[in-house]
Amino acid sequence: MSLFIGIDSGTQSVKAVVLDLNTRQVIADARAPHTLIAGLPVGHMEQHPQEWTAALDTVLGEVARQVDGRRVRGIGVSGQQHGFVPLDAKGQVIRPAKLWCDTSTTAECAILTKKLGGPKAAIRQTGNLILPGFTAPKILWLKRHEPRNYQKLRHVLLPHDYLNFWLTGNYFMEFGDASGTALMDVRKRAWSKDVINAIDKNLAAWLPELSESHQPTGVLKPELARKYGFTGEVVVSAGGGDNMMGAIGTGNVAPGVVTASFGTSGTIYAYAAKPVVDPQGEIAAFCSSSGGWLPLLCTMNVTTVTEQVRALFNQDHAALETAVRDTPAGSGGLVLLPYLAGERTPNVPDGSGVLLGLNQKTFTSGHLARAAMEGATMGMNYGLRRLAALGVKAKEIRVTGGGAKSPVWRQLMADIFGVPVVAMVEDEGAALGGALQAAWCVARREGQTQAKLGDFTSGVVAIKEQTRCWPNQANVARYRKLQALQDQLSLALRPVFSAQRKLAE
Repeated sequence: MSLFIGIDSGTQSVKAVVLDLNTRQVIADARAPHTLIAGLPVGHMEQHPQEWTAALDTVLGEVARQVDGRRVRGIGVSGQQHGFVPLDAKGQVIRPAKLWCDTSTTAECAILTKKLGGPKAAIRQTGNLILPGFTAPKILWLKRHEPRNYQKLRHVLLPHDYLNFWLTGNYFMEFGDASGTALMDVRKRAWSKDVINAIDKNLAAWLPELSESHQPTGVLKPELARKYGFTGEVVVSAGGGDNMMGAIGTGNVAPGVVTASFGTSGTIYAYAAKPVVDPQGEIAAFCSSSGGWLPLLCTMNVTTVTEQVRALFNQDHAALETAVRDTPAGSGGLVLLPYLAGERTPNVPDGSGVLLGLNQKTFTSGHLARAAMEGATMGMNYGLRRLAALGVKAKEIRVTGGGAKSPVWRQLMADIFGVPVVAMVEDEGAALGGALQAAWCVARREGQTQAKLGDFTSGVVAIKEQTRCWPNQANVARYRKLQALQDQLSLALRPVFSAQRKLAE
């Protein structure tokens, strides 16, 4: 008789699903949009956290009207990773949150890396490089650029933690999302004193104590429970970053499964029982929100690239699909380096988009559309090959996100990745992961101390077999050559990007 609500707060919207644990079916869903702050300088990407909570309030109200509120037992929240939500002593938001896709902190990354003793030392101390997307340099940015706001800082939360705070009133952070801050030693699952002291020794008092992912953040505030018509105690689980919760929602809770998310950004990740630390720092050595680790590749330019091209030619999604389908694999040698928002893997924060191979034959909407889709996918394949070099090899990839809905794009993924690709029955993997984690949390809380997440994902998480795409070997060979060309182009242009960005400012 138990229902569990999963929330996913992304860059563009908040989504909610309701999982009936008895039937193991999603029985209700809702979505509410929110926006980026317009008019900021290049590289600055920010949102008002109050928009997230307003959207969360909307979707909770909508799904509450669709179900029997007396059956709701738990809520699990997934949120965009790495964002910095600065709060004062009273828990009030000091300024807008800097997001995962904000690349304005390159100077702070250099400062922190130097204080730690260089890139290799940073990896030794945390398991990761200090990258612009991570939270640590955003905190230093606030200290250096907005000292008055920094003086008010007394609590540091990530986006999903802030939603948990709004739901429960508790400051809480679990290992999974915390591992994406660059403030944590992922091997020891503990805050890194070296990084904290490199920013401000007082910062240690402003971070929540780290907690296991099966532990609850708390219970839903009574006034919110009454508002939504929930009765009894509604547990709010630890939640996690969108990638960590997406892993749960795709059944990626044991070794052997690889998940790829093709959304605004792109991620590829796999569960590991032990830390997987990349000595080059290109693969993020994250913890999972299920008790293990989650080696992960992140690229910042996926559907944003294809959507830009679609808008350029005033196409709907069907027209874009047709344009790509009617253009030969490899786009006639046209290569797009898709760094429209800079790039995280490889680490090119000053990068920009580059087209190589434009001529009278390739200067068409079809070639540009296919090159955009291929360029974004090869960007992700760069990291998939790095994962393989670290011992995480894919035999099949489960895909989610907007790109996964496109049959043409799924086939293109299979050809570039060189392994079968299949979509999920429930595409809102992060929201479903939130609901499943909440069910697991409640079971552990009620005395089922040996309960595993796999007990809950089994029978709920399912692949949509009719979406499976197998690699076309001729295309695999073609894309291997095109990938080498894109990699060579990226490497050659990295020294040029910084100079170009200064001209654009």
